[in-house]
Amino acid sequence: MTAQPSARGDVAVVVPAAGAGLRLGPGAPKALRLLDGEPLLVHAIRRIAASPSVAMIVVAAPPAEVDAVGALLAPIAPVVVVAGGAERQESVAAALAVVPPSLGIVLVHDAARCLAPVSLFERVAAAVRSGSDAVIPALPVVDTIKEVSGDGDVLGTVDRSVLRAVQTPQGFRASVLRAAHAAAAGLHTDDAGAVEKLGLVVRCVAGSDLALKITRPMDLALATHLLTVSDPDAV
Repeated sequence: MTAQPSARGDVAVVVPAAGAGLRLGPGAPKALRLLDGEPLLVHAIRRIAASPSVAMIVVAAPPAEVDAVGALLAPIAPVVVVAGGAERQESVAAALAVVPPSLGIVLVHDAARCLAPVSLFERVAAAVRSGSDAVIPALPVVDTIKEVSGDGDVLGTVDRSVLRAVQTPQGFRASVLRAAHAAAAGLHTDDAGAVEKLGLVVRCVAGSDLALKITRPMDLALATHLLTVSDPDAV
């Protein structure tokens, strides 16, 4: 499918959505699991498409589901769907490959954070636009964190005041994200980690409680509740 950015914004959003989601139990690929009767991916794309900054959305789908995902999302928004890889970073790289050079800002967003509000996409994009190479939304850690040995013995208590729980969308200057992927020597759990290895500064902005990651069955239950009580445009 040919990439066709719109004229309204300066941001491409890449959505790696090829993962199996084994911790959710047996069933469809994670991004296609249902939340209130609709796949997580549909909820995510609906919010991404509502962001004024977004000119293009690229989804990396399970290879066997590319056509089906394209048909699923066509009524929601114009979306380019590519075949994802076995690992998350392979999916991001495949999606990034179809983003044209005219779009200088790329956001990478997990379909599992399908309730992330429009305000969060705009906040991350604005921070990149203001000059940051890489921007991540993050929340303060509220639990006490212990460092533990392999045998289960507590080695010490970590100062949680300097810790943050990182979310998506993560935003980048497109050239920086491409350089980070080209230089990546091994697997990384988030794209900001690959940028850190380039020696560049990654900036934090305020995250959102709505951008929770759906990983386990109980997360689906919480997300279902949030759909009924939350403003989708809330911070």
